[in-house]
Parts: sequence; structure tokens; C-alpha cells
Amino acid sequence: MPGSLELGVVLRVAVVGVGAFGRNHVRVYRELQRAGLGVELVAVVDQDAAVAARVAAEFGVPGFGTIGACVAAVGRLDAASVCVPTVHHAAAAVELLAAGVDVLIEKPLAGTLEDADRILAAARAYGRVVQVGHLERFNPAVTAVREYLKQPMFFEAHRLSVFTPRSLDVDVVLDLMIHDLDIVLSLVASPVREVRAVGLAVLSRKVDIANVRLEFENGCIANFTASRVSTERVRKLRFFQPHQYLSLDFARQDVLMIDVTGAAGLSEVELAALVGQTGADQHPSEGLSMRKLGVAAGEPLRLELESFVGVVRGRLRPVVSGEDGRAALALALEINAAIAAHAVRTGLDGLAGRS
Repeated sequence: MPGSLELGVVLRVAVVGVGAFGRNHVRVYRELQRAGLGVELVAVVDQDAAVAARVAAEFGVPGFGTIGACVAAVGRLDAASVCVPTVHHAAAAVELLAAGVDVLIEKPLAGTLEDADRILAAARAYGRVVQVGHLERFNPAVTAVREYLKQPMFFEAHRLSVFTPRSLDVDVVLDLMIHDLDIVLSLVASPVREVRAVGLAVLSRKVDIANVRLEFENGCIANFTASRVSTERVRKLRFFQPHQYLSLDFARQDVLMIDVTGAAGLSEVELAALVGQTGADQHPSEGLSMRKLGVAAGEPLRLELESFVGVVRGRLRPVVSGEDGRAALALALEINAAIAAHAVRTGLDGLAGRS
């Protein structure tokens, strides 16, 4: 892999695909530039000329309709965010990698494992960085909870959103659930042994709501529910480990921990008495304790892009590598296959997973 940038050299970055979420990448890169963090936003790219022109004018940078035109015009380009629709991830990423540009690719890494492998092969061939945009890995609540990770044996994840026309090129598993799949894979660190899943198309032509049960080789169980047709917005993950329960709220960026270490081994009578007298401020040594962990608030996208910039500068392994992104994608596609199989068994195959 090429060496790190010389000290003091400004990292020249672009954003490819500047729709709703791509524009956020543009915004954050400009914030990093203004903060003096050695980053310069030099271009935006979008096949929609009107979108490219509007964002280019808003941020005062050149706008282009193609990656080729951008690379030819701006001179040195060190890194880029790829925020185009999922089906175009591989084409955009491979073109950038071949041009010597490190890339951060929005999740999911690709729409198929074949496309994912094309991206990873190009990264190896050209010695470039690929980071995948699973930004919840950078959520301060996730960072805080890792310190207390021991032996998680049961997870329950809920990710619900109201319906919008955004990201309808993929189903709810690849759109929303994949965030939680990636998080749980990183926390459990054990192969998946069994997948059970059900899903339905409700408002779009693809699966809009899904429920999944995973069993890992180490015995851990994880349940996931994802919906993009909900009446409310929920982003929560709960998990249990010996004598401890933790509840994480992604949106509020807080973690509630209930520790029952002090109650372990008590008789039923002793436990009943303890529960009856326990308050929210009970000290752990007295039996049960409930407390919120200290979480340093921050915007996950900014933390993600700061990390990406550091990875590019130092030629480091990303927090969410291309291989991590492929693993999450492979699991998501296995879940989709399980949903399709369930639909066939129940006679709903005309409704689930339609393209």
C-alpha cells in the first residue's frame, strides 16, 4: 500500500453522489476543512447535472457529472466518499480505486457479493483503502458500551423508521437492519450457525419490514426487527451477559446498564427482599445497580469521516474495513434468502423480496 502523506500535506477529497445523504458528507468534509484538520473538499460528482450544480454552488467547489471528468480536472485526488445508489457502488468504487483514490463507500458495501469482491480485489490490486460507511460503529454510545463487553449471550435490536422514498433500491434488511447486523457481528465475534427470518413488502416492491433470529456458534442468540413503515422512529439495541443487562439508544446516544453481580447466588427469599428495597442509586456491592454510562456526544458521521481521514493519512486498517462490510452484506443476503424461503413456504412469495 502506498506510504502515508507527508506531514502538512492537505488531503484532497471529493464526494461522488450528492443526493440527500451524500450532501451530508459534503457538509462534514467542509466542516473538517474549516476546523483546520488538513482536509480540502475539491469537488462533487453526481450524474444528475442539476443536483451536482446545486451542491457545487452551495459549497463553492467544482461539480462534475462523471468520476472521469472530476479526476481529469482536479489534479491530485486523495480520497472520496461514494454515496451513489447501492447498485452503482462497485462501478464507482473500482473507477476511483483504479485512479489511485482511497474510498469510503456508504453501506451496504455493494448489492451482491460478486460486486463486493470486485471492490476488494481492486483495492488489493491498486493498494488503496476501502472503508465501509457503517456509521453506527462510530456512535458514541457504541464506543462507550465496548468497554463493558464481557460475554454477550442475547441481543435484541429494533430499528424502525417512517416510510420515505429514500433507498428504495434496496430492501429494509440492506437499508436499515444491516447497521445492527454489523454492530452485533463486531460484538459477538463468532460465526453465525443458524438464520431464521420473515419479511413482508408493505408499501414498496421490496421487503419493508423484517424479523430475524440468529444463533451463533458460541451459543449467543440475536433477534432483529427492522421496519421502514413504522409510525415512529426507534434505534435501540439491548443485550444481556452474565449478571448484566445493557440498553443502548443510538438516537439519544445513551447507555443504561443494570448490574446484578451482587445479587448472584442469593436465595429466592433474599432476592425478593433485595429487589423490594433497591433504589435507582443502589451501589453494586449491595446487590442491584442501575446507571447510565458516561457518553461523550458526537455526530457519528463526523466521527466516521475523521477516522477515514486518519486512516488515509496513516495507511491504517479502517475501523470498518472492506472485509467487515462484506461480512455484513453476506449475512444480510443470507437473511434475504431465508425471508424468500419463508415466503414460499407460507404462500407469500409474490409479496416478499420482489424486485
